[in-house]
Formats: sequence, structure tokens, C-alpha cells
Amino acid sequence: MKQFLWGSATASYQCEGAWREDDKLESMWDHYLHEFQLENGDVASDFYHRFDEDLKMAKEGGQNSFRFSLSWPRIIKNPQGEVNEKGIAFYRSVLKACHHYGLVPNVTIYHWDLPQYLEAQGGWQNEETCQAFLDYAKVCFDYFHDLVDIWVTFNEPRWFIFNGYFIGNYPPGCHDVDMTIKGAFHVMYASALAVKVFKEGKYPGKIGIVHSYTPVNGIDETVETRIAMRYADNYCNNWVLDTAALGEIPIDMLGKLSSEGHDLSYMTPDKIAVIKHHTVDFIGLNYYARALVKPYTTGETTLIVNNKGKEGKGTSKTIVKGWFEQVSDPNTKKTEWDTEIYPQGLYEGILNAWHKYHLPIYITENGIGVSEDVTVEQVQDPYRIEFMKEHIEAILKAKEEGADVRGYYAWSAFDLYSWKNGCEKRYGLVAIDFEDQLKRKPKASYYWYKDFISKH
Repeated sequence: MKQFLWGSATASYQCEGAWREDDKLESMWDHYLHEFQLENGDVASDFYHRFDEDLKMAKEGGQNSFRFSLSWPRIIKNPQGEVNEKGIAFYRSVLKACHHYGLVPNVTIYHWDLPQYLEAQGGWQNEETCQAFLDYAKVCFDYFHDLVDIWVTFNEPRWFIFNGYFIGNYPPGCHDVDMTIKGAFHVMYASALAVKVFKEGKYPGKIGIVHSYTPVNGIDETVETRIAMRYADNYCNNWVLDTAALGEIPIDMLGKLSSEGHDLSYMTPDKIAVIKHHTVDFIGLNYYARALVKPYTTGETTLIVNNKGKEGKGTSKTIVKGWFEQVSDPNTKKTEWDTEIYPQGLYEGILNAWHKYHLPIYITENGIGVSEDVTVEQVQDPYRIEFMKEHIEAILKAKEEGADVRGYYAWSAFDLYSWKNGCEKRYGLVAIDFEDQLKRKPKASYYWYKDFISKH
């Protein structure tokens, strides 16, 4: 029986820092955050210089796996695709350190930091980005295959595509439905291309995709609500998971988009064939909350994400015109950032995904973001311990009922830059004092997790 992987997760832009070191290029996030003079990840958690300390801490916390992402602009140094040997050397050092500390590396090829030169050429609107991603992925397989057995093509296509092209609060900051649809298709096509070259190259290990999983519940059992739930499931989940795991883009979703007048002509038979025949070996599910929905009533599409914490509490809103409306359950707890705390959704969601796809599942992110005072000797975070305990219990229950769940990764290994929320929104098991030389201090939850792992 394979060992269950107990780990924690990070992402390159959110933790590495060293944004201009060792020939790293500018990423779309570097460009966007500097242009608008917003809090950024120039230094972040300084994982680039302190990875050995961080990996050792994960090992000492009882963990046996570490999830992280590679930075495309750190590995490919120009539009011609030339490889940056310094970037390769850095990641080989990280991977060797993982093995030294007994941590199974779970490696994501793309966690949002597109090279800015590709963004300047249209980013995910441009089909050439798919080919560039394929070339980059092959470089990763060639240089790291001896050290990696778990590969992920993309982290959360829905999140970076919807926020970048639909909601507009992430780069490139657009509000356009057709750009959203096209970007979404290109990412899923690029993912399938990477799976194709991985399997044809007979590289060791398995390859999957990680999805921001949002199981859908309805307010009642009426036919209208069930239709709204199907629309919401297509919007939240199926266009990623069905496409990656089954090789099928939901046909009713395509029919709905076509009936609304959207041009889908770029979804050509040759690209559809690549998607159909090159599916993933496993799925990673990042779970934070479910979606509770009702049938669409009135009004324009409204998508508001709370990036302000307490100041913006209660402002989050999702209405997709003609599809569904998301509602807030008055009986459940929410974080300062409006994220519902609902472990039952993870239990139900795992079973749904298992029965639908029959693929191994990793819970690749799960955690709670809060504002914390890290100047104290040890952060006491009973709310994080309670959150993790309830969600891990939900996973183990689903596992007992037959779901093939193979790992759990807390988000995150340590405090890091949280995109548009800056460093105030803290998820880490280890506190980082960004005001005091980036000191690392394990929180109470770090020791709780260590103890929990030792008992399981």
C-alpha cells in the first residue's frame, strides 16, 4: 500500500522572492504589481535563499511531501526558449533538498507567473502561448525527471483565467466574456499538450492537474434549482475536470455559450482530439468552500471578490446572467475574506469526484487565511487547528467510503504573499515576520499537524 502523503504547499511567485536574481525574467505578476504600485512578491518569503531551512522545518513537522511550483520566467530566459541554467540549478537544489529531508516533491509547472514577454503578445488569448507552454513543460521533464514523480500541468485554471479576464482583479485585468472563454480553452489545450509529450516521452511518474474545487449545492430540490446547479457546476468545475480527466468539454455548456452568441470556432477538431486522447493520471483538488446557488433572477453578471478582509466583509458576490446566482448560507461561519467554512462540502465533493472520474485524488490545498500578530513568540491559532481537523476528518471519511485519496497538503507551508491580499492574509503553519528579517516561527498549528500525522 502506498504511503499517504502529508504535506504543505507553496507557489513560486508567492514565496520565492529574488525576482531579478540569476537571470530571472519579468513575470506578468511582476509587471502588473509594479505598474500599479501594489504590494508585491519581490522578496515574499525569500524561499529562494532559505529553502533548506523551510524544507527542514517541513520535515521536522512530520511531513513527508512538499508541494511547490516552478517559475517559467526563471527557467526560460527569452522568447527563443533558451534555458536558464541558473534557474535549473536552483530547482535541482530544491528537489535534492526535498529528497534529503524525505519529502516527496509534488511539482506544479504553472502557478500563474507567465513570462511578461508572452503576456505582451496576448498571453492566454494567443494560441502560440500553448506551444510555448509545451516547450517549457518539456524542458522541465527533461531536466527534473530523475527527481520528480508527481507532476501537475496547471494550478487552478479557473482562478487565474476568471480573475484575469472576467472579474478583472488579476493581471491582465480584463472584463470580457469572450476573452475568458478563449483563455480557458487555450489553457486546457496546453495542459493536454503537456500530458501528451509527458506520456509519449515515457517520463517516470504521473501527471495531473490541480483545480480550485467548488462543489455545488442548491437552495432546494426544484427543477429550476437543479438546472442552475448544473450551470454552476459547469462554470465552477466541469470545464476543468471533465476536460482534463475525461477529455470532454461539457457539451451543454458549449451549447449554452453558442446560443448566447459566443464564437467558438477556434475550438477546432484537431485541438479537441488532443484534449480527448490525452487525459490526466490524477486530479488535485484545492478546497476552500462550496457554492450554494439558486436560479438566476435578474440583473447583469456581477463578480466581486473580497480582497480587503474585514473592510470588505460581506461584499463578495457572484451572479452569472442567465445561469445562476450564488447565495450565502446564514447558518455557516465565514472568514474575514467571506470564505465559507464548510468541511461537509469537501467530504461530498471528494465522493462526487471519485464516482465521476475514478482517478486518484490529492487534496492539494486546504487552509484558512486570517490576519495574525506574528511578533509573539508563538502564534496561537486554534481556529486553524479546528479548520484542519474538521477538513482532514472529512477526507478520511470519504477515504473510508472508497475514495482513492492519496494525500493532503495544508495551504500553506509558511506565511507568504497572498496575491492581491498582500502579506496580511496569512495561511502558514509557520509564521514569517516580514518586518523582522523574515524570521520563521512555527505556529501552534504546525505542532498540532505534526502530532496528527504521527497518529495517522
